[in-house]
Amino acid sequence: MWKFPGGLSEPGEDIGDTAVREVFEETGIKSEFRSLLSIRQQHTNPGAFGKSDMYIICRLQPCSFTINFCQHECLRCEWMDLNDLVKTENTTPITSRVARLLLYGYREGFDKIDLTMEELPAVYTGLFYKLYHRKLPDKYKTMTLMD
Repeated sequence: MWKFPGGLSEPGEDIGDTAVREVFEETGIKSEFRSLLSIRQQHTNPGAFGKSDMYIICRLQPCSFTINFCQHECLRCEWMDLNDLVKTENTTPITSRVARLLLYGYREGFDKIDLTMEELPAVYTGLFYKLYHRKLPDKYKTMTLMD
């Protein structure tokens, strides 16, 4: 079955950092986080150690293109055209859906699908958190009153 690279976050590791690390570990491809695409929530998954499972899918920008895949985690690894991935039957339902989502983003603009990340100050002095959301137009970032 074809699927996108993925894996578990380390304790204290940000979502985007996990995606970049996992892609590199599995494929040898260096990348940069661009956005959050979707979240799958699942309960009673036998592989989730008795916990509810959230699988977060990120959109990354490759910085390298030569594949050097991990033979312990992958049987095969290759770049695939999204049009071909959408058509293949040898994939998981989530991979097929995300491929369609990416095609939509390429054709209509990623602003229609991306959840971008913004770092904001927490209520605790010196701490910050990451907020993922659809991008706000600049005029809405600073406005104080609604007309």
